[in-house]
Amino acid sequence: MQTLKARVRAGRLVLDEPTRLPEGTEIELTTTERGDDLDAQERAALHTALADAWQSATRGETKPAKQLATKLRKRA
Repeated sequence: MQTLKARVRAGRLVLDEPTRLPEGTEIELTTTERGDDLDAQERAALHTALADAWQSATRGETKPAKQLATKLRKRA
């Protein structure tokens, strides 16, 4: 699969760079959305959780990734 980047100019999609797709190739386009679906309260909670996690990590309160992966596999 190839990712192509284009912009809208005068109502037409214009690729940012040439492509090697054969003439007449049909492609399906989707738009990307910037940002996320978090509201202000959810975003504040995320930032708090990230700050808490960072402080915990700087205090050395971490666990090996292998240990976490094992725990997650047991839940499945």
